[in-house]
Amino acid sequence: MTSSYVGRFAPTPSGYLHFGSLVAAVASYLDARAVGGRWLVRMEDLDPPREVPGAQRAILETLERYGFEWDGAVERQSERFPAYASVIEQLLRSGLAYACTCSRKQLEDFAGIYPGFCRDAGHTRDDAAIRLRVPELEYRFVDRVQGEVCQHLGREVGDFVIQRRDGLYAYQLAVVLDDAWQGITDIVRGADLLDSTPRQLYLQELLGLSQPRYLHVPLIVQPDGHKLGKSYRSPPLPAEQAAVPLTRALRALGQRPPAELAEGSAGEALAWGVAHWDATRIPRCATLPEESL
Repeated sequence: MTSSYVGRFAPTPSGYLHFGSLVAAVASYLDARAVGGRWLVRMEDLDPPREVPGAQRAILETLERYGFEWDGAVERQSERFPAYASVIEQLLRSGLAYACTCSRKQLEDFAGIYPGFCRDAGHTRDDAAIRLRVPELEYRFVDRVQGEVCQHLGREVGDFVIQRRDGLYAYQLAVVLDDAWQGITDIVRGADLLDSTPRQLYLQELLGLSQPRYLHVPLIVQPDGHKLGKSYRSPPLPAEQAAVPLTRALRALGQRPPAELAEGSAGEALAWGVAHWDATRIPRCATLPEESL
């Protein structure tokens, strides 16, 4: 990897940053800066009804307080809706996508694998979701931490939604288009997104986009097994003594910071992380219990 590296951190403003968010931010930041690469911040504000007022500002203020410095302007997915709409029209015209009127009730017995009820129904777009047809093929990639990942799209996923019934755009479509638009070469994010990556690989292939490298870090989970997240009311990051959670995040990522690093500044903690970053030390697992860190 060289300075052509472009990474990103893409939080959802449905709440404030918590320790799990910090681990992902630290991993993506250090992986970029350790090779002299660029690090971008993008707001994944695709779902206005779920957005917490003031969360975008609070997220950026927290990143600044914790010593993160990003390159360029902060991009927002809410400003990219015309680009998403254009691609969906293209996919519909080519027959690669179709309108789906299935309700959640109709699909609840299929374990999240779409059975294809609307595939050849010829529905209009009125009051319908848009699904992408998937091939009966296995997609595989090598994650830099988790190793080889394989998924048969037809058997394990089925045709998936790229625009919701309420008109909002789906994450799978938006993330692929925005990563390509921003020239992202390396995606570093939480392991909860590992199994959605083959869908993104398929979209990249379909649209003629380059494939970035992937690194999925373990999720930090609570004692009940739920990941730290906004929906489980995880506490926001403290405003003071940022070096303490930063040092803890370094340990979660398998790095070996000296204990005294927690007594310094946020900038010192990140500088140490950049100088000593070793992605091969990241634990090869999907989750890490918070109480073990």
